[in-house]
Amino acid sequence: MASDKDAQVIISGGGPVGMALAIELGQRGISVLVLEKYPEPQRIPKGQNLTPRTMEHFRAWGAETQLRAARPVPAEFGIGGLTAYGTLLGDYHYDWLKRELVRPYYAADNERLPQYETEAVLRARAVELDAVTLRTGVEVDAAKQDETGVTVTAHERASGAGFSVRANYAVGCDGARSPLRVSAGLTQTVRDHDRQMVLLVFQSEALHKALLDRHPGKSFFNVLHPDLEGYWLFFGRVDLEGEFFFHAPMPAGADKESFNFQSYVESAVGAEIDMDVRHRGFWDCRVAIADDYGNDRIFVAGDAAHNHPPYGGYGINTGFEDARNLGWKLAARLQGWGGSTLLGSYDAERRPVFASTATDFIEASIATDRAFLKKHDPVRDRASFEDEWAGRATGAASEVGSYQPNYRGSPIVAGARDGSADAIAEHRFEARAGYHLAPRTVPSGGTTFDHLGSGFTLLALGADGHAGTFAEAARALSIPLDVVPLTREGALEDYGASLVLVRPDHFVSWSGDDSSEAAEILRLATGKAA
Repeated sequence: MASDKDAQVIISGGGPVGMALAIELGQRGISVLVLEKYPEPQRIPKGQNLTPRTMEHFRAWGAETQLRAARPVPAEFGIGGLTAYGTLLGDYHYDWLKRELVRPYYAADNERLPQYETEAVLRARAVELDAVTLRTGVEVDAAKQDETGVTVTAHERASGAGFSVRANYAVGCDGARSPLRVSAGLTQTVRDHDRQMVLLVFQSEALHKALLDRHPGKSFFNVLHPDLEGYWLFFGRVDLEGEFFFHAPMPAGADKESFNFQSYVESAVGAEIDMDVRHRGFWDCRVAIADDYGNDRIFVAGDAAHNHPPYGGYGINTGFEDARNLGWKLAARLQGWGGSTLLGSYDAERRPVFASTATDFIEASIATDRAFLKKHDPVRDRASFEDEWAGRATGAASEVGSYQPNYRGSPIVAGARDGSADAIAEHRFEARAGYHLAPRTVPSGGTTFDHLGSGFTLLALGADGHAGTFAEAARALSIPLDVVPLTREGALEDYGASLVLVRPDHFVSWSGDDSSEAAEILRLATGKAA
């Protein structure tokens, strides 16, 4: 590392995405300096639902066991979701967002816990790594890049004293108003839904008891009400001690200082409850996406790159995937085995996935619910409503089943390379270029996930001679490659190829049966292709 650098990578923001990126880099031996406002995570229980894919990340980061131990709701209670009509305690409801349905395609169960607990686990894991330095109580002001690096200016929040630090690269994981995004000149496209939303955190023994009796094993609740035109009244259980959070649109023209929030929550519950409000916050309902996720040496991830209404638990999980994608690519460039186009593929892969997530899932769900509520009413036509409601209940698994971010069309993935990445795909075990590799049982025990290395991995399913060609090409190109010879039998037949090249983030780069173009395949996968 050059003598004028304080680290190889500076991360602005030590929230969940910033700490995840620090771990991803630190485990690869990249020196990281994280600059974070708050000495401790803020105790606001947002971002609770973690997907099976996110839990694969925590396993790779060496923090899965610690994360599950931090869960405030015991595993035996359950973490299921529910959609209700009219009121939380009304007559119509069905199970919702059943992520366990796609569990066979991932190596870990989904999880649910408050974001501040997730942050605490990530901080603890990050400081275990010698390569990671976390500096809290500081706020980043701006960044300036040149041909050899990035200078970040910041100040101590307590004293106001300013300072500057320097690195090869800088990443803004610093929220929707990201100073690094502004400094890099990265513009945003914003779709405003023209709604002010409220977030309440409150204690209620009555609601706790009512839900234990009415909906045992459920931890998050989406209430559809015709007056809200598809926007949700959303409750989340924080623990089994009666703490909940609630977010919903503020009524038009309501004054947030004089508004009767207890009455609003009670109308959503469908009963009077005790209510001790511990936090009240407001935010604008909108979808925003950076028009590019990077500019030369400055990149953005998480809410700095994209933000949206917290519907469906996509936000924090999308941010973690940003970190996993960008982390190995920064490490590859800094360690000299990544090509000149590799970092550009971060935007090419991650930005279309969020655009699809926002349009095809979040905003589509608002529009679908709006149309349903406008057309169907149990008071006006109970039979028609109940038929449609039963259909919605039956189809509730489709959202989870069809949500599979993929990088088909990526410039570093074998295939069309036409920019067609999105978030919609059928879950399959076939090893498809640009898709997450589903784990399959191996004859020696465990799954293929257990055999994936920190660099590239070639699963050689009864193709040892071809594997040697890849290994030789990787050595010549100085690309880290683990070759895993396995017998192609049983579940491994599902991959549909005898050779599967897997990236460090466990997406498939290429699959096939012929190694004659091994060098070209590896060059493509690492951004070295002409």
